Parts: sequence; C-alpha cells; structure tokens
Amino acid sequence: MGTGNERTVAALLRRYGRTYAEEAGIRLRDTPQPLYRLLVLACLLSARIRASVAVEAARCLAAAGMKDPRRMAGATWQQRVDALGEGGYRRYDERTATQLGDGAQLLLDRYGGDIRRMREEADGDPGQLRKLLRELPGLGPAGVAIFLREVQGVWPEVHPCFDGKAAEGAALLGLPSAPGALARLVGRADAPAFAAALVRAALDKEIAGEVKEAARAGKGD
Repeated sequence: MGTGNERTVAALLRRYGRTYAEEAGIRLRDTPQPLYRLLVLACLLSARIRASVAVEAARCLAAAGMKDPRRMAGATWQQRVDALGEGGYRRYDERTATQLGDGAQLLLDRYGGDIRRMREEADGDPGQLRKLLRELPGLGPAGVAIFLREVQGVWPEVHPCFDGKAAEGAALLGLPSAPGALARLVGRADAPAFAAALVRAALDKEIAGEVKEAARAGKGD
C-alpha cells in the first residue's frame, strides 16, 4: 500500500500528473523549437488568466506558425494579436503580442534564436539562468518559475524545481514543502508532472480534497 505520502503522490499523479507543456501539445526535448514554445507558454501562463486559456493561446500561436523566435518576430503585431485572441487570450492580447515580438527579437540578437545558448551562458548556475530569463520582456518571476518547473526534466542542473506555488499545493496535500523533500517522492523524470500537479492543487482547493480522499481509500495506484 505504501506510506501516506506515497499514496497521496500516486493519487495526485494519476489524476493530475500532466505538464502544462503536454497540455499545449509540446513534446519537450532539449532542442530549440520545443524549448521556445515552452518559453512562450510560460509567458502566457504568468498573466492573471486561467491556465486553460493560456494553454489554448499557446496552441493557437503554434498553429499560426509562430513556433520559433524567427517566425514570431517575423509575424506582424496584428497576427500575434489575432492568434492570441483566437485562443481566448483577449484581456492581455495587445501587450503580450508586443512582448512576444520583442522577446523573440532579443533571443535572435543575443542567442541566435536558440535558448540552449542562454543555458550555456548560465554555465550550470540556476541563479544565473533565472537572471538571464528575467531579461526577456513579459517573463517575470512567475513565468521564470513556470519555465524552470517544466524544463527540469531535460535540464538536470535546474532539478529540483518546486517553487512557492508548488509548495503551497504540497502543504494542502499534507506533503513536505521543501524542494529536496518533494524531489525525493518521485523520480527525476516525473518531477515536472509532479510539480504541475502540485500547482493545480494550489489553484483549485477541491483537487487537494479529492486526492487526499483517493489516497485514504487506496485508489492512488
């Protein structure tokens, strides 16, 4: 049956263990295009808007061809606005369209459009990587945290990455909240999905109750 924590983690992952990148149709690998699409998704998720809307907007940007910095920068401002609007991302569409264009141009100018070069510049220092990410327009602390939570599965130096929102979800579930303690509850490959599931629990308090009930009933496995 496992310990209480093990049952809780199993129930959480079974029900909500899907990364936001997966929801947006991104098959995350350490290659330029999926990393860039994740970065765009992190920008969209960092606004005060429902996660489902941000995910759909990311899908619409990709469907419109804006899957890499060159195509994002090459699109017109109105094309970016239209794609965001199609995804329901209307409250912040004009500002975000500008930020996405400016951010794409910065990536092209400084890193040749390849986010892995930013990683190389950080030279294995997660703190430096956070600083470099913050230089991108529209990517504040929340957006950086989202990007790092999701990318920790392919960039080992970032692991473990369980930010404040993930810790909030862990506390609601009766799990330890320290990053190292949370990391020990799952394998490294499952860390991004676990972090995303914890965030969902923090955002929707009913999830915590559902998962705890399932764990008590032994339905996690």
